[in-house]
Amino acid sequence: MRKGVKAAVVGGVVAVVVGGAGYGTYNVVSALNGTAVSGGSAPERTGPPGADEVKETSQDFFAAWQKGDAETAASYTNFPEAAQELLTAYGTDAHISQVRITPGAASGTTVPFSVKATVSFDGRSKPLSYSSRLSVVRGTSTHRPLVDWQPSVVYPALQKGDTLVTGESAAPAIEAVDRNGAVLTKEKYPSLGPILDELRAKYGDQAGGTPAVELSIHHADTEAADTPLITLAKGRPGKLRTTLSASAQAAAEEAVQRFAESSIVAVKASTGEVLAVANHREDAFNAAFLGRLAPGSTMKIISAATLIDNGITSANGPAPCPDTAVWQSQTFHNLTGMKADEHATLSDSFARSCNTAFVKYADSVKVDSLTREAEDRFGLGRDNWKTGIPSFDGSVPASGGPDTAANMIGQGQVQMSPLNMASVTATAMTGRFHQPVLVSPRLDDRELARAQGLPAGTVAQLRQMMHRTATTGTAAQAMSGLSGDIGAKTGSAEVDGQAKSNSWFTGYRGDVAAAAMVQAGGHGGDTAGPIVAAVLRAAG
Repeated sequence: MRKGVKAAVVGGVVAVVVGGAGYGTYNVVSALNGTAVSGGSAPERTGPPGADEVKETSQDFFAAWQKGDAETAASYTNFPEAAQELLTAYGTDAHISQVRITPGAASGTTVPFSVKATVSFDGRSKPLSYSSRLSVVRGTSTHRPLVDWQPSVVYPALQKGDTLVTGESAAPAIEAVDRNGAVLTKEKYPSLGPILDELRAKYGDQAGGTPAVELSIHHADTEAADTPLITLAKGRPGKLRTTLSASAQAAAEEAVQRFAESSIVAVKASTGEVLAVANHREDAFNAAFLGRLAPGSTMKIISAATLIDNGITSANGPAPCPDTAVWQSQTFHNLTGMKADEHATLSDSFARSCNTAFVKYADSVKVDSLTREAEDRFGLGRDNWKTGIPSFDGSVPASGGPDTAANMIGQGQVQMSPLNMASVTATAMTGRFHQPVLVSPRLDDRELARAQGLPAGTVAQLRQMMHRTATTGTAAQAMSGLSGDIGAKTGSAEVDGQAKSNSWFTGYRGDVAAAAMVQAGGHGGDTAGPIVAAVLRAAG
C-alpha cells in the first residue's frame, strides 16, 4: 500500500482508510453501524459528564498527579494555571512524593479518593494519608470532561490561595500554660487549637523554643498562622504564660458543646484578663474574638449608660414601654406577649428588655451619642485593641435614619463579638475600661487601648438594673442558683433570612464577666444564658 493508506479490520471487515486530516475521511465504525457521516468527527457531547467520562478523566488526572507531572494533571482541570501551581508546590514546596491514589466508587460526577504518600525533608520522612474528593464537569468552551478545580482536591483543608509547605516551622513550638502554670493543649481544650496556633506564630520566638520541621498549610491570609499537619522532627517548645484559667476554660468547652454555632468569652473584670474563650463551630473560626454580629438587647447596657450620662433619664426615671414605637416611618415592636407599661422606669424596661422604651428616646439622643459612649467610655470601635491574637473591637457607627433607633436596641449597624460584650459588662460593673488581653503586654511591650470609663453614679445604676434583670427579669431563669453579686442582660438579634434570632447573653458574678452568642439560638436566656451561667459558676 502507498504511504498514508492503512488497512483497518473492524468486526472481520477489511476497509481502506485514507490517512491524514483531509476531506473525505471515512468513518468505518459508522459505516458498519449503517450511520455513516461525513467530516469524520463524532458530535460534541453536552450535558453533565457520563459515567465513562467521569472515570476516564479522574483516572487520567490521578495518573499524572501520581507521577508528579503537574502540567499534565492540571490539563485535565478547568483551571489549569491554578491547578499547576498548587500541584507543583505539592512536590517542590511540600516535598511530598511516592504518591498513591486509590479512587472510590463514583457518586454521579463526584469521585472520592484516598491518598497515601511520603513527606521527606532534610533526611527525615513521615507517611501521609488522607481522603478527599473531586467532581468532573463539562468544559464551557471545549465541552471536554474536566476536573472541577478546587484547592481541596489536593488536600481537604486547603482554601483558595493556600498551599502546602514542609520545612522548619515559621515559629518554634510553644507550651502554653494558664495563669497558674497548668499546661493548655488543643487535645484537652479543642477550642484553643487555632488560638494556640496564633499565639505560637506571634510569640514562638520570644518564648525561647527552637523550631520543628513540619508539613503545614500556609494560608493565603498572611496574618493567619500556618496550620501544622505533620511533625517530621520535634523542636523544643518555649513556655508561654497566658491569662487563661484551666478550670474556666474546661467549663467553657463543655458549655458550648450544648449548642451548635456557639461562642463564649469570660474575663476578669478588674483587669481585663481573658479567663476562657471557647467556640463550638464546624469551621475553625474564632467567633468569640472575631465575630461581627448585631448583639441585640445586650446593647441596652451601653444605651442605658448613654441615657444616664447625657441626663436624659435615670434608672428610676421614666422610660415608658408602649406596644409599638415609630421612628422615621419604621415601627418597632416588643417580644410577643409583653404587656405595655406607660409608667415604667428605665430599670423596669431594662429588666423586661422593652425595645420601645429605648426607641422612644431616639429623639433625645444625638446621632453620634451612642457612638461617643461606646468609644469614649467603653473603649469600643477604635480598632486599637491588642489582645495578643487577632480580635474585633466592636463597631457602633453614628447612623442616621431608622438605624439611629435600631442601634439603641442592638440592631441596625451595631456589630459585636462575645469578647466585646464581656468587656462591656466588665466596664459596667467596675466603671473602668480594661482592654482584654490573652497574654501580658509586658511580653512584647505592646500598648493597650484606653478609655475614660464610667462615672460612679452610672455604674451604681447599671449594676442595680443588671442585678434586677438577673434575679427577677429576663435573665432570672438562666442565672438561678448562682449566689453572690450577680447581674446580667439578655439579647435576641434578628437576622435577615434567618428563621430564628441569634441568642445573646452577658452577665457577671464576683469579679468575672462573661458573654455568649449562639447563632440561630432564639431568645437570649434560652441558649446563650445557660452557657454564661455555667462558666460563671465555675469561675466566679
